[in-house]
Amino acid sequence: MRDMPYDWIKPDTPSDTRELHVWPHQSLPPKGLAVVVMSVYLLITIPLFGLLGSVAFWGILPFAMLAVAGIWYALNRSYHDRRIMEVLTLTHDTAHLVRRNPNGETQEWDCNRYWATPEMHKKGGPVPYYVTLRGGGREVEIGAFLSEDERIELYDDLIREIRPNEPRGPTTVPR
Repeated sequence: MRDMPYDWIKPDTPSDTRELHVWPHQSLPPKGLAVVVMSVYLLITIPLFGLLGSVAFWGILPFAMLAVAGIWYALNRSYHDRRIMEVLTLTHDTAHLVRRNPNGETQEWDCNRYWATPEMHKKGGPVPYYVTLRGGGREVEIGAFLSEDERIELYDDLIREIRPNEPRGPTTVPR
């Protein structure tokens, strides 16, 4: 099984509470960001060495530095936009979902666990294989930022965890 950008956590207490933490995949670590920006900087400055001492050097230098700054800004913005965390807490009788958005705002959803139902929308959602939780008179998304395969596996895990004692056939979505 590959490493997924979500994890089930069982608290140390002897209760039957479980938590699912879901986050966007981070393919470029912070050190990688520094390496990419420095590499771009070095690759852009190499051609400028031939122009040292000329007027053209000063004409091209601002645009080269603007390109480096643009790449740094875009990658930093990407990090900021991926600061999303979704936490689904399942107790014996409740399901509670909290989503922390990149701007710090939180969104919450509560439902009686008996009525909580994971649903898979193969088409018609903002992304293919869109996963939602229905219950308490509302339907909320979970893990929309995950890849297609990750959403399918998340759906299977949600079915197993929310309805652990119900008999069922295979839940994997056929392709």
